[in-house]
Amino acid sequence: MSLLLLLNVFPFPPRFVIPVSGKMVGNAMTSTGVTMKRLRDDVKMQKDQVETALALGANPKQATISQVKRAVVIGLTPVLDSAKTAGLISLPGAMTGMIMGGASPLEAIQLQIVVMNMTIGASTASCMMSTFLCWPNFFTYSYQLETKVFDAE
Repeated sequence: MSLLLLLNVFPFPPRFVIPVSGKMVGNAMTSTGVTMKRLRDDVKMQKDQVETALALGANPKQATISQVKRAVVIGLTPVLDSAKTAGLISLPGAMTGMIMGGASPLEAIQLQIVVMNMTIGASTASCMMSTFLCWPNFFTYSYQLETKVFDAE
């Protein structure tokens, strides 16, 4: 959102900032939750494969890279799918509201493109940062899987 304000894409009044920020944060939270759940479940299901890689000398990043990639892809799929259909199959609220409020369709479409791109960017950054920050907690200092992370429900 800071980037949008620095580039002067939106005026600063809260009536513009709050709805766009809410959409970005809401989608980022959903994507992050799905990504982290999927990562934990994949590592738990493929525990033997990860432990085998660790035993053969792989570091934790090498041992779990396939699970991380899969979790991020699955976490971002809903946001990307909604961006693909925006304006063609579904009419997003910001665009529809602007048109009904009297704005030109071109301005409404431009706003919707910015909002969708920023939503994708916020979701991607959130998924990547949360994965990067949480991933070390899956392992002990001696590069073994931390069992208490996977036993808790």
